[in-house]
Amino acid sequence: MNDLPIMRVARPTDNLKIISKMYMDGLKMSLVGAFTDHDGFSGVIIGNSGCPYHLEFTTKEGHTAGIAPTQDNLLVFYLPNPDAWQKCCQNMISAGFRPVDSFNPYWDNTGKTFEDCDRYRVVIQNSNWPV
Repeated sequence: MNDLPIMRVARPTDNLKIISKMYMDGLKMSLVGAFTDHDGFSGVIIGNSGCPYHLEFTTKEGHTAGIAPTQDNLLVFYLPNPDAWQKCCQNMISAGFRPVDSFNPYWDNTGKTFEDCDRYRVVIQNSNWPV
């Protein structure tokens, strides 16, 4: 049994169907799980087999989630292979993400920043993770 944690990034949305499709198409993730009306919440969990992280998007009936609180709320994915990076950037655009200038110009040095319909941002970085 692996003792390393698995990370789930969870956030609310008012656009559950649109957001889940955008992220699955843009990042080539698969549906891991879904739930409906769990104490008033419905949601989806997406990820890739073998990756120690997944994303969860939720909605609650009668509650407005709104948009991202700042332009610096980011998910960052590192893709060192230039061809894979370019393909992922194209997938993001095809999935409906909007290319934007990063709030922090550091991310524009070797990456591209994309905004979803809730104005949350994803950076696709064309470099190695520096660990």
